[in-house]
Amino acid sequence: MFKWKSKEQLRQLLGELVQVQSVSGSQAEKDFPEVVVSKLSELAYFKEYPDHLNRTYLSDGRSFISALVKKTPVTKKTVVLVSHFDVVDVQDYGKWKQYAFDPEKLTEQFYSVKDNLPEAVRVDLDNGNWLFGRGTMDMKCGLALHMSIVEQATYGEYDGNILLLTVPDEEVNSEGMRAAVPQLVQLAEKYNLEYTTILNSEPMFSNFPGDLNNYFYTGSIGKALPGFLCYGKEAHVGEPFGGLNANYMASVITAEMELNMDFCEKVGVETTPPPTNLIYRDLKTEYSTQISHRAVTLFNLFLFERSMTDVVSMLQQKAINAATEIEQSYMSKATKYSQHTDFTPQPLKVKVMTYEEIYEYAVEKYGEERVEELLSNRDSEKDDRQRTIDLVDQLAALCNELAPVIVIFFAPPFYPAISSGKTRLISNLVNELKHYSHETYNMEFTIQNYFAGISDLSYVGLHYENSSIESLINNMPMWDKGYSLPIEDMKKLNVPVLNIGPVGRDPHKWTERLDADFAFGPLVDLLDLTIAKLFAAHYEVNEQILSS
Repeated sequence: MFKWKSKEQLRQLLGELVQVQSVSGSQAEKDFPEVVVSKLSELAYFKEYPDHLNRTYLSDGRSFISALVKKTPVTKKTVVLVSHFDVVDVQDYGKWKQYAFDPEKLTEQFYSVKDNLPEAVRVDLDNGNWLFGRGTMDMKCGLALHMSIVEQATYGEYDGNILLLTVPDEEVNSEGMRAAVPQLVQLAEKYNLEYTTILNSEPMFSNFPGDLNNYFYTGSIGKALPGFLCYGKEAHVGEPFGGLNANYMASVITAEMELNMDFCEKVGVETTPPPTNLIYRDLKTEYSTQISHRAVTLFNLFLFERSMTDVVSMLQQKAINAATEIEQSYMSKATKYSQHTDFTPQPLKVKVMTYEEIYEYAVEKYGEERVEELLSNRDSEKDDRQRTIDLVDQLAALCNELAPVIVIFFAPPFYPAISSGKTRLISNLVNELKHYSHETYNMEFTIQNYFAGISDLSYVGLHYENSSIESLINNMPMWDKGYSLPIEDMKKLNVPVLNIGPVGRDPHKWTERLDADFAFGPLVDLLDLTIAKLFAAHYEVNEQILSS
């Protein structure tokens, strides 16, 4: 009767999904939804209710899928199953690249040469049944299991409605999920749905190298991408003290920011990783003997509960620290040099401004029309990070009388932190699941407030104050110029979240692998139990556990 219920059926379905090479930004990413739609369309339910299965297109030809199975008799209670189907590239596979999207062949190859594989992989192969390939763990296994749940729902297996949502672009800008959030709101209104929980099945992520713990996640970590545009002073290399090298400025900021523990947040026993540099670039496009006077440095910054207002203040303080060091170092070296020449050092002052401040300065001096015209000239072929850098660079150049200056800004993407760990419904559920896993499978699970791998769950609620969001918006040049969040719809959703997914290893590496025994055995049971308990629960969506 069922197409996707047995271990063999699920493994075959996963293999078929993985074989579609849906790398982010590729044509296959655009084609992938047709595969899912075609498979779901074979179910009798969607033949009877074809309008419950929808493919919604983004402006670039990519699309996301929603599939609603309504329970009879009618009920409002609905569990939303969220997944993404894009994957990262496979250049890292080297000689194995031709098998990267063929899990069965790649797994066979790796088992045959396991003695030549990294030690951690060999240990896994000796102790489990692992399936290799790009997307096996991140996250087409989750999608395959969700499709199985949808199929079971069409046979009335659950006491509520099931809504599947699978999206593109999670690995880059989450354009798919950001576009899907308004549709979730519309579907709830159209079909009179009450979303009980939004359930993701991203794989378990290690908290540190060699971490073998199992996790249930009651939320997802936040992420910002702060940047510093350094606008120095141009000079000939023969007169370096006549200017200020922006590459040097950026290097001081990078040293100040890199792995700076001041930015780490601790909630319970969980701690965010410190910031690390993702982009460091000289903005001079050609070689010349002019010192570089424009450079940029950007950082990954993880968030739990800290407001964006506080983040901006911290970034300002770090930039001021860097500016002071630049000034002192410049003066010290200039003084030493002056002992050998007739050069008289002049004090140097490096300004620190937010993007909001330099924008207001430019508008006051040049008028809003001229500033907006300048910022409207964007190269659509560039990605959002480079387009952001271009906007800040153009604005700093317009106001070059401010140089030397450090301009603080944010680039896309932005992922708000979200956690339902204090929601009575989710807290009770994960503790029951933890006990059940121990008693039934002799498996120990740790409950974490935040999934550390970044996920689309970030967009199904918004727990920031308006002033905090404004601190982000006002300092993000791309806001409403190609990038934004559906803020009002996120506030309307405000649904409890949960992530229960497969055991995997090495996401985004050529050794990416899935624990097939757990994925197609205990995990299937745990997801069924989760959904059953969600529908059986008496709850208030926003009911919070009082702190003890």
